[in-house]
Amino acid sequence: MAGRIARTQTALRVADFLATREGKTHLSQYGWVPGMPIVMTRATESADDAMGMVSIHGRAALVAMLDPLTSELRILHITTPQPALKKVRVSPAGLTIGDLFEQLASTLIVELRVRFWNHTAVAHIIPSCPGMKNANDSWGAAFTRTQRPLETTAQAAALP
Repeated sequence: MAGRIARTQTALRVADFLATREGKTHLSQYGWVPGMPIVMTRATESADDAMGMVSIHGRAALVAMLDPLTSELRILHITTPQPALKKVRVSPAGLTIGDLFEQLASTLIVELRVRFWNHTAVAHIIPSCPGMKNANDSWGAAFTRTQRPLETTAQAAALP
């Protein structure tokens, strides 16, 4: 359950970030295009599992998570595995997405191969910007996400 909540919070932050001109401009400078898949994850999730979700899409994708210490939105861009690249060793079985983000924080780009990939892919970190550090709530300040009342068609029809 905690994993689902973390991914939902990440998805909300990504949606809020992409709802801004700053977010779209920033991500497009690092390979994002409208419609590109974005895999929501958490720091403790295995890299194998997250890359499995990337593989489902069959094309380059972004991987997003919230930093567990700072709540900053962190994003990386991952290519599809490429037969033209030199085959690197399979990542260690215990590698988590948090570990991968930490590795990328110092190297910025890494060749990666998980256990079920025949070829190597390239992952690069998308540098942080102010919009990734701050939670911009597109729902407005009147309600938090858990307090916002649900509107039904019947309720909306009863309004003056």
